Amino acid sequence: MAGKPAFGGYTINFAGRTETAEQIFGNKPIAPSEMTKKIWAFVKSNKLSSK
Repeated sequence: MAGKPAFGGYTINFAGRTETAEQIFGNKPIAPSEMTKKIWAFVKSNKLSSK
């Protein structure tokens, strides 16, 4: 598997971000699937991915 990009070719760079987990996810318990949706929404809205 050498040379295969991770995550289907996506690279995500969170370097220099100052947001806390509470700012991204809110302060109420959420399901892991909802957490994944919020992470991707954050990545896309802040143009942190390579695609």
